[in-house]
Amino acid sequence: MGKIVAKFGGSSLSDAGQFRKVRDILVADPNRAYVVPSAPGRRFDKDDKVTDLLYAAFRLHRDGGAWTEVLARVEDRYRQIAADLGLKLDLEAELRRIRADVESGASEDYCASRGEYLNGLLMSDFLGFAFLDPKDCIFFTAEGQFDSERTNDTLSAALESLPNAVVPGFYGSRPDGTIRTFSRGGSDITGAIVARAAGADLYENWTDVSGFLMADPRLVEGARPIRSITYRELRELSYMGATVLHEDSIFPVHRAGIPTNIRNTNHPEHEGTMITHNAEDGVNPYVITGIAGRVGFSVISVEKAMMNAERGFGRRVLQAVEEAGLSFEHLPTGIDTLCVVLETAQLTPVRDRVISRIMELTSPDTLSISDEMGLIATVGRGMIHNPGTAARLFTALSRERVNVRMIDQGSSELSILVGVDCCDFEAAIRAIYNEFVK
Repeated sequence: MGKIVAKFGGSSLSDAGQFRKVRDILVADPNRAYVVPSAPGRRFDKDDKVTDLLYAAFRLHRDGGAWTEVLARVEDRYRQIAADLGLKLDLEAELRRIRADVESGASEDYCASRGEYLNGLLMSDFLGFAFLDPKDCIFFTAEGQFDSERTNDTLSAALESLPNAVVPGFYGSRPDGTIRTFSRGGSDITGAIVARAAGADLYENWTDVSGFLMADPRLVEGARPIRSITYRELRELSYMGATVLHEDSIFPVHRAGIPTNIRNTNHPEHEGTMITHNAEDGVNPYVITGIAGRVGFSVISVEKAMMNAERGFGRRVLQAVEEAGLSFEHLPTGIDTLCVVLETAQLTPVRDRVISRIMELTSPDTLSISDEMGLIATVGRGMIHNPGTAARLFTALSRERVNVRMIDQGSSELSILVGVDCCDFEAAIRAIYNEFVK
C-alpha cells in the first residue's frame, strides 16, 4: 500500500484521549502520511461542538452580546487538550490573536474555521508532522466557488516536499486572502481534496461509526454492515439520506480513482466500509447493497389527453417549477400523465403560485397535489443480474399492506425508487430489508 490520507472527524478528536487513539492509528501504518483533522466534537451528551460555539461567538459579537464568555469556553477546550498531551506550542499566542481578530470584526467564515485551525496545530505538535495551512493551498474564487484545479496544482506541489503533514479541514481562502469555508461537514471535502492532490492510494475517513449499514438502525434493528460499495451506489444512498459521509466529498476521490475506507476511531480493528470505483467481486452476499429513504415529499400530478403529442409540454411544467425557484426530485411519467416530485417544505411557500402557473402554461385536464409521501431507494449493483428483484420488492410491500403511490426505476437498473405514504414509511423499509437480507 502506498500513501494514505486519513481524515478524522470531530468525535475522533474531542479530547486528549481521542488524540492518543488517533496517534496509535497513525503509528500502526506508516503509510498514513497526511492527516486532516476536524474541530473537536462533543465529549458527552449535551456537550457543545467547538464549531457551534465559534458560530455563536461570531453572532454574539455581531449583535453586541457576551461573545467573550462563549469564546472562553472554546479556549479552555484547547488548553485542556494541550495540557493533557504535554504539548510545547505557544497556544496562548494563537488564542490571543484569534480573540483580537474576532473583536476587530472577523468574518463568520474566519471564526468558524478556527476550530480546525487550532486542532491542526495541536495535532501537528503532538505527532511531529508539518503544519500546512489550507489558506495557502486550498482556494476559492472571489464568488466563493471552490477552485479545484488551482487547488490541486498548488496542494500537490506543497505535499510533494512533505513526507508527513497535517492539513486542517473545512476551509481555504479567496483571492484576497480572506477565509472561506465549505458547508458544514466540509472537512470530509478537504480530506478528499488532499487525497487527490497527494495521489494517495487510499483515503481513510475516520469517524465514530464502523462504516455504512444496509439500513437505518433506528428503523431496522441489527442492520447489517456494508463491507463494500461503489461510488455510484453511495451517491444513490447518500442522496436518499444515508449521511455517514458528506455527499460532496466523494467527487475528488472518485474522479481520481482513489478508494475510500470509512473506519471507526474507537474500533480501529473493524474493517469498515470500502468505497470503490468498480465493484469488488464476491464481497456482497446480497442482491441489494442498501436501503435509504426520506419523508416530506409532495407530488404534483398533471394529466392531459394526448400529452405525448404536445411538444414542449414537459418543459412548460418544469418551467413553472423553475420560475418558483424550486428543483424537482423525480419526474415519473405516463402516456397522459406527468408527475413532479418536490420537497414539501420548499413547495409550501409557493404552492399556489406553482399550481396557477402550470395551469396557465399547460391547460391540463386535471391537476392534483398529494402530500405526506416518503421516498425509499433500494440500491444494489447485484439487482442488474438478478431477475425478479422488483417482483420480490413489491410482493414484500404487499404482504405488509403498504400502498405504493409511485414507482421509478432508473435506466441503469442500479436502484428502484418507491413512493409510499409517510405512515407506511418505516414498515416499508423493514419489509424490503427482511425480504432481501434476513
